Amino acid sequence: MQDISSVSLTQRQAQVLQATVRHYIATAEPVGSKALTQEYDFSVSSATIRSTMGALEKAGFLYQPYTSAGRIPSDSGYRTYVDQLLVPSVMRSQHLSSQFHDQLRWDNGSLESVLRRAAQILSGLSGYMTLITLPQTSNARLRHLQLVPVEGGQIMLIVVTSTYETRSTLLKVPHPPEDADRQEEVERELQILTNFLNSRLRGKLLQELAQVDWHNLERELQGYADSLQRHLVDLSQHLLKTSTTTQLVISGMSELLHQPEFSELQQVQALIHLLEEEQDQLWSVMFAVEAAQDTSSGARTPDLNPKSSTRFRIHIGSENPLEPMRGCSLVSAMYRRDGQLAGSVGILGPTRMVYEQAIVAVEVTADYLSEALSSEPLGGNGDLKPLDR
Repeated sequence: MQDISSVSLTQRQAQVLQATVRHYIATAEPVGSKALTQEYDFSVSSATIRSTMGALEKAGFLYQPYTSAGRIPSDSGYRTYVDQLLVPSVMRSQHLSSQFHDQLRWDNGSLESVLRRAAQILSGLSGYMTLITLPQTSNARLRHLQLVPVEGGQIMLIVVTSTYETRSTLLKVPHPPEDADRQEEVERELQILTNFLNSRLRGKLLQELAQVDWHNLERELQGYADSLQRHLVDLSQHLLKTSTTTQLVISGMSELLHQPEFSELQQVQALIHLLEEEQDQLWSVMFAVEAAQDTSSGARTPDLNPKSSTRFRIHIGSENPLEPMRGCSLVSAMYRRDGQLAGSVGILGPTRMVYEQAIVAVEVTADYLSEALSSEPLGGNGDLKPLDR
């Protein structure tokens, strides 16, 4: 790909590039000089526009998908459009913000359920796929855990972190009780074990759980029933698993597949595999803080809303680090909790993306989540309270 930083566009070239990008975004069809002349008032002949388009093609900003076709933007053309030619839309930002506040109103709900609803709203507003990472837990501490007996001879482990993220997993009981008296005994034992573990583990960083001396804890439990010690052995593994799991909320697959670029299934099989089977890789891209600080990596940010402090990353086509995403553009931004990075919000769509709307939609969502998480909306049970408008 040509180094776009070494190419300086004339005013006419910038106008023609902007018009070409806008036409292709709207129609998904290659455009020729005659169509541009009719659609836009350039005050010059079609031959002049054709010559300008030829110069842009030579510089690597446009290309012909096949012989005798019109031209469409290249990744470099989109990059220049995003960096230099986008027009700010404060009214668009205010409109989306109002819609978001109106649609994401809750009385009570877990953080994950609210993020899922936010993802659904964002995909509906943008028309593209939405990706939201659950809050980072590298600095999260264990706030509370609870062991609850459930049907089928299993125990549910519920973990609440200091960031009020709730996780749960099931443990299988080796010898489930068969009579009511024994069930009551198990419930009492589990409550004892719950209280014991909370007293020993509350306040620890989740990453510190890997260094916990579980054998020492087991010795401390010798005064209790033997079954509690057996539960502790299984519990240690499940607790460590819940502390290291990364989670990604995805919404809007149908919106993505409605785009003409993805009309044939074989065109998106690798992308679907990435979304379904390799979310750890996608999570790493979404939460690559270092890349957000590297302005040479395609993470430059147009100033669409000067009132927002949100910093964006925009990866266009071949700029994406994962091969299945290189036919797409990813617009993402970090959301925060009390000033600290918490997670990432992103929109994934074709490179033929309405960037003005996508960027503003991501900005509104990230700002809203930052406000929600930083305004003490959380209750003691990990539920969210409604924000004041």
